[in-house]
Amino acid sequence: MNDPKRDVAAGIPEKFSNIRLSKPMDYAAGKLAVAKTLQHGFMEMGVVKSFRALFSMNQNDGFDCPSCAWGDPEHPSKIGEYCENGAKALADEATNSHIGATFFKNNSVEELARLTDYELNKLGRITEPLVLRPGSVYYAPISWQEAFELMAAELHKLPSPDEAIFYTSGRSSNEAAFLYGMFARAFGTNNMPDCSNMCHESSGVALSETLGIGKGSVKLEDLHEAEVIIVAGQNPGTNHPRMLTALEKCKENGGHVISINPLEESGLVRFKNPQTIKGMLGNGEQIADVHLPVRINQDIPLLKLIIKKLALLDQKSEQVFDHNFIEKYTQGYNDLMTDLATYEEADLLVKCGVEEELINQTVGLLANKSKIIVCWAMGLTQHKNGVANIREYINLILLKGALGKPGAGTCPVRGHSNVQGDRSVGIMHFVDKDLNKRIAEHLGFNAPEKEGFDVVKAMQAMHEGKAKIFMALGGNFLMAASDTEYTADALKRCDLTVQVSTKLNRSHLVTGKTALILPTFGRSEKDEKAGELRYITVENSMGKVKKSRGLLKPASNKIMSEPEIVANLAHTYFKGNHPVDWIAMGDDYSLIRDKIDKVAKGFDSTEQRIKNSGYYLPNNVRNLDFSMLPNGKAQLTINSLSELRTKKDEFVLMTIRSHDQFNTTIYGLDDRYRGVYNERRVVFMNPKDIKKLGLKDLEVVDMTSHYDNTKRTAKKFKIVPYAIPVGNLAAYYPETNVLIPYNHFADQSHTPISKSVIVKIVGNRELETV
Repeated sequence: MNDPKRDVAAGIPEKFSNIRLSKPMDYAAGKLAVAKTLQHGFMEMGVVKSFRALFSMNQNDGFDCPSCAWGDPEHPSKIGEYCENGAKALADEATNSHIGATFFKNNSVEELARLTDYELNKLGRITEPLVLRPGSVYYAPISWQEAFELMAAELHKLPSPDEAIFYTSGRSSNEAAFLYGMFARAFGTNNMPDCSNMCHESSGVALSETLGIGKGSVKLEDLHEAEVIIVAGQNPGTNHPRMLTALEKCKENGGHVISINPLEESGLVRFKNPQTIKGMLGNGEQIADVHLPVRINQDIPLLKLIIKKLALLDQKSEQVFDHNFIEKYTQGYNDLMTDLATYEEADLLVKCGVEEELINQTVGLLANKSKIIVCWAMGLTQHKNGVANIREYINLILLKGALGKPGAGTCPVRGHSNVQGDRSVGIMHFVDKDLNKRIAEHLGFNAPEKEGFDVVKAMQAMHEGKAKIFMALGGNFLMAASDTEYTADALKRCDLTVQVSTKLNRSHLVTGKTALILPTFGRSEKDEKAGELRYITVENSMGKVKKSRGLLKPASNKIMSEPEIVANLAHTYFKGNHPVDWIAMGDDYSLIRDKIDKVAKGFDSTEQRIKNSGYYLPNNVRNLDFSMLPNGKAQLTINSLSELRTKKDEFVLMTIRSHDQFNTTIYGLDDRYRGVYNERRVVFMNPKDIKKLGLKDLEVVDMTSHYDNTKRTAKKFKIVPYAIPVGNLAAYYPETNVLIPYNHFADQSHTPISKSVIVKIVGNRELETV
């Protein structure tokens, strides 16, 4: 296990599966989604357990979906408030397949590393704490107390607290994340990278700069009332399927939907709602009124062109822009209009690659509407100019006065079930002086005032030997981060790596000198203490805090809840000598919620207000309060065009999910909406580009990227012809993360450039028969 390249490459199948292609589907959900949902659930959980869990998921008295962070209605459907991918996430978590000491005694780390990520995930739930000791290739059982003492001893050895890194995945609860963040600070560091650094950090920066809060402003019901919803850089049919119900209601109420994305995704063509007769037996609802197939990372020229056309109409009628709103609530209008005049429409049209007729249709839909919502995801954030991308969309929102009223606002759609809540309760690498004051007042210790490592800096610190301990509260850091080989090498240079997990993933196989796996509960499982059934809380994409309480029997009596794991680690490290009673809070989550109310901004009386459907955290944008911004105004901004340039033999690649995955978790090998079955190592390519390179459909190629005199290679991909802009490519992650350089990321936010990687296609004909 000394060669990180071998460790990572071991996840590449020796042979291709029997790939099958079909025409991409022109609708999402419907009877087929129901069938796939039940098939997956029955296979993993059995019939009775599946129905019992599914009818409890996302209900007010049930547990929160372990998949995406989409908001729940005030009165959830009793038929079932879940989608296909949420059901897959549940089945994956509550699987009847388990692995423990015997399994690991018979399967070395080296043997497991040869499996694909899909095969690793299918092995099942981990049922007891495990340790991989120096020189060994087998994980062995370890008692919980021994594990805590091992971690505490290693932490005490560090010359500086800043040599430890505490990573957080978005699956963690508010209670676990709060304790974890407070322990890191009590230990003495702000090294708290989290999965938000790799996804919506650009959103947080852009929204904070322009509107004063790093979150969206809409509630779920606003989407029902909107006149126009723009869905940009997002694929809700696969990544946030329950969002389609909200879009359907918008359409039924007379609203319009505009899709902006290099790929036309099935969910934005038509939606067959499985909860309605029309959806099950009929043709469903057409979703997008217009689709703009923008070239990768050319949203800014597209938006500038749309705004220029709207400005011309505004000059004629003075009714297109909301000038009363602009005057009262915004700053920068004249500068924005002056800058806009420097661009030629013809140049912007060429850069964005969208037909002018489609842009004119979009302008027509927007011109006389003021109840507008912009929804977006990674297609906007994961670029060097990711922050600027979002600011340009916010310009449109501000010019139309589309804030602070029903049916209008901003909607960054979070990809993990509590990534927003983690940040709200204090998981952050930067310093918040007001938060530190509240920590001192209510927890009795002084938090560090030095900024910590985000994901990019954490990778660099481990690689350079400046960080020796890495702990992950959930997630699969190795496969989620950019530059897979570099990240693997960084992790292997640590003295200790610790993974709090439910299932095996590649981060357990590429480790430090010593490695621990600490198994924890899934959302759907009962969390009992002294006969009491405990609950946790989470925050959704709309800023609503709700409770989550599992009902299934835990996978093992040797697993421990995340809050208790953190509490026991802290108690062991401080040897019981600390102002915070960690053990008490690990036992009684209401004590944690009481401290969250006092320390975290916006939380108040949670224990009382959480009893029914939950409550919304304060949001200044909903009240049109911009007092925290310069001159007390929302900020219109001037954003430059993307500097992305390619040579004749180069392409721009964006990484995407298949329909059978959630983040780095692979549920299956099909992507039926795009018509790809039984294979993941594919690259979607425009037929004109295939012909230009003299290649053919399903030919095997490598992809290479060349940054800073370093060549990176993703090996053995089959070409799939697809409707994608010329010069653009798409392929699934995490297989393509190896191409993304660790030191190329979004300005200000450090989000990796996962959606705009410049690559070359390298022919590999000798591998066609493999």
